[in-house]
Amino acid sequence: MKIKEIITEIERVAPLSLQEEYDNAGVQVGNINQQASGALICLDITEEVVDEAINSGFNLIISHHPLIFKPLKSITGRNYIERSLIKACKNDIVIYSAHTNMDNAYEGVNYRMAELFGLQDVRILSPMTNKLIKLVTFVPEENAENVRKVLFKAGAGEIGAYSSCSFNAYGEGTYLATEGCNPYRGKIGQLHVEKEVRIETIFPNHIKSHLIRALLSVHPYEEPAFDLYKLENEWQQAGSGIIGQLPDWEGELIFLQRIKDVLNVESLQHSNLTGNKIRSVAICGGNGAFLINDAIRAEADIFITGEAKYNNFYEVENKILLAVTGHYKSEICTKDIFFNVISKKFPTFAVQISTANINPIKYL
Repeated sequence: MKIKEIITEIERVAPLSLQEEYDNAGVQVGNINQQASGALICLDITEEVVDEAINSGFNLIISHHPLIFKPLKSITGRNYIERSLIKACKNDIVIYSAHTNMDNAYEGVNYRMAELFGLQDVRILSPMTNKLIKLVTFVPEENAENVRKVLFKAGAGEIGAYSSCSFNAYGEGTYLATEGCNPYRGKIGQLHVEKEVRIETIFPNHIKSHLIRALLSVHPYEEPAFDLYKLENEWQQAGSGIIGQLPDWEGELIFLQRIKDVLNVESLQHSNLTGNKIRSVAICGGNGAFLINDAIRAEADIFITGEAKYNNFYEVENKILLAVTGHYKSEICTKDIFFNVISKKFPTFAVQISTANINPIKYL
């Protein structure tokens, strides 16, 4: 099995098109066409992590945070980033990162945290926009059902919890085949009128090439007609943060203690207690303070994130309870996501979670 096959599975869950513009997710270094000997999973990459991969005989490291985040003008070994890259290159190790694309994926970091807290009726807190495309194609009536089935199987027609969604209108299409054509119906040089179905469906932009290939493979026409429209609609299956409901109401202090226990937090920061019980919980791993107002508008009782500024604790006032776990603790569950994705698809492949303690923040 080649390394690129493992990367493909990760990107099925977290396509690179979901990453933010400032990010640098994806392959950091190495040849993904080489055979995979094993994968080491981590949150951040340090020299200690690279050594662990070498000692385990693994040639793939998968991290959440990219090792290369800012442009490099030279690689001389002057810091841990450059030393880690040099060591990885010397040992033919591929480094791959899934960062904000895994944050924004529906089954990504925040979804996993929602699972840990037992949240129900989970939905994206701030859905992404400009990530959907509408496909419109025109098919002979007797072929419409088969074309729809192929498009749906390829990933089109998903709206929220609904699948196989399409709109269909019946009409007539015309064409005139010239010399050298091989028309589905009609004769060369004669105008042909065909009863057709106009099929409309939507799909996420990262599967565009795959979907067009699927359409062309099943469409009966020699030259299929189809249109693609970029949509500004919110995509409810991807975006920042997540919100869900606890099965029952919980007291504020009880739930704050549960956060510490579930995430193994040494020191939990929180704003003034509101005096209300907790039922609706909003979450954003990492630096998620930019979603505080979204959580308030969604009427969440508490917002859990990894980082927040001093003034954020003032600004929430009595509108919402703010709980800050620390960046590392809020995203450590990412390692479980990578492990589960790989193990499910490749059950006999050697994959392990790094045991290196690379949290740069220590507590006295």
